Amino acid sequence: MKQLPDVHHKKILVLGLAKSGTAAAEILHDLGAFVTVNDSKPFEQNDNAQYLLSKGLTVICGSHPEDLLDEGFSLIVKNPGIPYTNSVIAEAKKRNIPVWTEVELAYRISDAPMIGITGSNGKTTTTTLIFDILAAGHKNPLIAGNIGTVASAVAAEATVEDVIVTELSSFQLMGTEQLKPKIAILLNLYEAHLDYHHDFEEYTDAKFNITKTQDASDWFIYNAEQEIVANYALQSKAKKIPFYVSKKMPDGISADDLNVYWNGEKLFERSIIALRGRHNLENVLAATAAALLMDCSLEHIMHILSTFHGVKHRTQFVREWQSRKFYNDSKATNALATKSALEGFSEPIILIAGGVDRGHSFDELIPYLHNVKALVHFGETAARLQQFGELHGIQSVIQVTNLVDAVKESVKASEEGYVILLSPACASWDQYESFELRGDEFIEQVLALEE
Repeated sequence: MKQLPDVHHKKILVLGLAKSGTAAAEILHDLGAFVTVNDSKPFEQNDNAQYLLSKGLTVICGSHPEDLLDEGFSLIVKNPGIPYTNSVIAEAKKRNIPVWTEVELAYRISDAPMIGITGSNGKTTTTTLIFDILAAGHKNPLIAGNIGTVASAVAAEATVEDVIVTELSSFQLMGTEQLKPKIAILLNLYEAHLDYHHDFEEYTDAKFNITKTQDASDWFIYNAEQEIVANYALQSKAKKIPFYVSKKMPDGISADDLNVYWNGEKLFERSIIALRGRHNLENVLAATAAALLMDCSLEHIMHILSTFHGVKHRTQFVREWQSRKFYNDSKATNALATKSALEGFSEPIILIAGGVDRGHSFDELIPYLHNVKALVHFGETAARLQQFGELHGIQSVIQVTNLVDAVKESVKASEEGYVILLSPACASWDQYESFELRGDEFIEQVLALEE
């Protein structure tokens, strides 16, 4: 771990604990800073605060005192989930106190190079793919960020022989100054998290921070077929590696219906890729490019791409049963995500959907319903999905009470060669605390089917 003279014997405030704040506070303490932690959760209920107090840190819990910044802090490290509208952060900006998120600290202390992955969709799949390929190629990868372990905790233990593969959200990237991944990836940009960011421009600017400080010694892999991403890429000073999912191109990495190409030369046949869907092809091309830049062999790349069936709850292949294939896409909490899933299948589909009714339109699905043979739906959106399915000519539209019954009815409605796809297009909170629990229920029911 690199030492940071800028924090040694300096007063630093860590705002918000959870895993990332706790790790950052402990690391800063070990680096010789005088650390105060402030968390809204009461001390009696706050295991992290109690632990840090036992380590000798100053702990303030239960509120954010108005006079907190009068202590003369030279830096604030905040939990990524705390918005910049927070009163303490807003006051810090007035006083010109620097505000980092924990990944900035991770970058500054790391002896290992970093691969940073961001985008509105596909981050976790791409991060996991890169990690798996690098692991197969014995490149000593460590996984961090939004997936896996807190980035600063990983960076504190990493050596020059390692490489940190880091999933980065806009929340994390907004609070960076020097973050400079050796390889940065921007997969795509869609409207998201506007309850946190002031507007779409602030959100996309935060995402662009992944390459903002890169230079000609680094690489920037980006989606050249999305105009907003391509326009941002023009500002990057890194060596640019564009990816294209719809046509063979002479530069970067690209794919047509048959093959994947590197600088216009065939790498491998597209048929070897186990993941389904155009959205996953973005992830595959970005991951492959990163692996090639890390000198992974084509053999290792092809092995992982042919055996990787997806991250849990993200178009995850669960099982083939009586010539029917089951996929868990519980992470699809809106119509855009379900559209991407439907786009990946040419087989007849039984679609399981439904959940919290947030009033969102399902119209994005209309062009992708041609091979949906039945819509089995449940939850708060049942009435709307019933009307939607009937209006747009789906052969069979079946309302059920819950996901258990949805699996049963989907099996009844299916034939050999069908795909049974859980891709709800809705959040889970009407019946499940999280999309993960919903997906776990689906997996359990599918695995329980008897031969």
